[in-house]
Amino acid sequence: MPHLPGVYFFKDAEGAILYVGKANDLRKRTSSYLRGSVSGDIKTRVFLKKATDIEYIVTSGEKEALLLEASLIKKHRPRYNVILRDDKNYPALRIDPREPFPRLDVVRRFQKDKALYFGPYPSAYAVRETLKILNQLFPLRHCKGKKLMPRERPCLNYALGRCLGACAGKVTQEEYRKAVDEVVLFLQGKTDALQQQLRQSMAVAAGALDFEQAAWYRDRLQGVATVLEKQRIVSDRFRDQDVLGLHQEEGRTILFALFIRQGVLNGKRDFDLKEAQGEKDDILRSFIQQYYSEGRFIPDEIIVPVPLEDWKTLEEWLSESKTKRVRILPAQRGNRRYLLDLAESNARERFSMVQKHNQRDASILQGLQRVLKLPAPPERMACVDISNIQGLHAVGAIVVFANGLPDKDSYRHFRIEGRSEPDDPAMMAEVVERFFKDESGIASNLDLLVLDGGKGQLNRVIHLLKEMDLTAHPPVIALAKEREADRGSKGRGLYEKVYLPGRKNPVYLSHFPDVLHLLQRLRDEAHRFAISHYKNVHSKELLSSALDAIPGIGQKRKQTLLQHFESMEALRQASLEELQGIAGIPMMVARAIREVMSGEEGVGSRE
Repeated sequence: MPHLPGVYFFKDAEGAILYVGKANDLRKRTSSYLRGSVSGDIKTRVFLKKATDIEYIVTSGEKEALLLEASLIKKHRPRYNVILRDDKNYPALRIDPREPFPRLDVVRRFQKDKALYFGPYPSAYAVRETLKILNQLFPLRHCKGKKLMPRERPCLNYALGRCLGACAGKVTQEEYRKAVDEVVLFLQGKTDALQQQLRQSMAVAAGALDFEQAAWYRDRLQGVATVLEKQRIVSDRFRDQDVLGLHQEEGRTILFALFIRQGVLNGKRDFDLKEAQGEKDDILRSFIQQYYSEGRFIPDEIIVPVPLEDWKTLEEWLSESKTKRVRILPAQRGNRRYLLDLAESNARERFSMVQKHNQRDASILQGLQRVLKLPAPPERMACVDISNIQGLHAVGAIVVFANGLPDKDSYRHFRIEGRSEPDDPAMMAEVVERFFKDESGIASNLDLLVLDGGKGQLNRVIHLLKEMDLTAHPPVIALAKEREADRGSKGRGLYEKVYLPGRKNPVYLSHFPDVLHLLQRLRDEAHRFAISHYKNVHSKELLSSALDAIPGIGQKRKQTLLQHFESMEALRQASLEELQGIAGIPMMVARAIREVMSGEEGVGSRE
């Protein structure tokens, strides 16, 4: 290998990538694995035993190697790299002061559009609560759309004092701009300047004998003071900081992040990096690469427990993305050390909680094995559910639980083919057959297959598996809700029964509530997933039918509109300007769509 920067990856005998890494010097880095100088970690030794080949790609520099490594990890998801499975973006607040009458929007991506973004918030609930407070303190408009649509009468929010009534001309643009500036000051944490500004406005209004307006400013001043009392200031630096604490024990790594915005603890998040291998600096570097990519908020400082080998390259990449200086700082003393200790303490607590949950889940799986007389604890279980209305738009869904928790990467859904009449056993058999023939191989690793149904579904699937000659198929059971009339003296207080192959009477799990609750969670998740897919299919069918009735729309334009709009409601709400902005939709066709959709608006609520 050359003494050049690049990316290397270890492969097993089947060609699967086990681990991806980057190096400033490929030869030195990869030879260190073979000499044993970086193989002290247990998981490193494990993957080195499995590795049979090393490949590499030379890059022009360290930054290119950094980006290529992140891209390969995302594409191949190697088992022994840090993989952020929950890669969703958290909500934030956006406001664009350049608009004549700006409004606050909840977004999940930070765009380079010169608007102001605040957040991210740890949950949708947190951002909703913040927005509720802001709407009470600073009554900006609530109506959607960048362009303010004029109205003869203001909305109900104006009557409640939660909107300035810009749509009805109740406020000038200059007065509205003052409210926008106050919102920005509040969200930026410049509360001293905001309070001083409110006091001055209150004094001016009182001096002009406009006591009603003065009282209005007084109430807002008191509201800001109340909110500030509830905020916990944890840093006197008043910057945006992310603090990353690590805890490693028994081959498991927990990373706990504290999100601090303008000195106030804004939120927290933990990451269970189960299979991640390597020293702390490698894990932190890989986490930073993945977490702060693709539109995530980048703070002014990232506080870490140890110095990172490639910190300069990471800082340069983050600063370019943020268009502002970003620093990666190992905490040693003072307030940063206090914050890091807090994050690491939470990481240790989270590890302890994970261990307790794992022990509890293992006990439940052993109980499930004992009750149903399974050959082994069902560490990987799948549940099959069908969703349709009188056979129309029928779909099947399969969800997988690994050690009692959802494994969403293994979820699958199917569109039922060739059946227009309701026949749940036949539909379920079709889904199971296609699932076992799926090239992903998920079905071959199952310890238990659960059917959402009764004897009919169970017998049909068992007969199918015999026809397919799947002698090594997992045990199959059916979970059915019990009707009141069928209960007799069994299952007192519970309404579920389990059917087993070759057994006439069902098994009642009333004396094993933990086992029953696990099966119910699995079944309910399958039902949720099936319903969600059914709604998407049904919505697309309705949208497609509506487009067929509009003149000027052929197959190509129809496909374009189906890709742009997710539902009939979204198409109905589209403005003429939005329709004209879609590539391939001329003005005349856009007007035809609006005419047809406006004629159907009256029936939208009955759909």
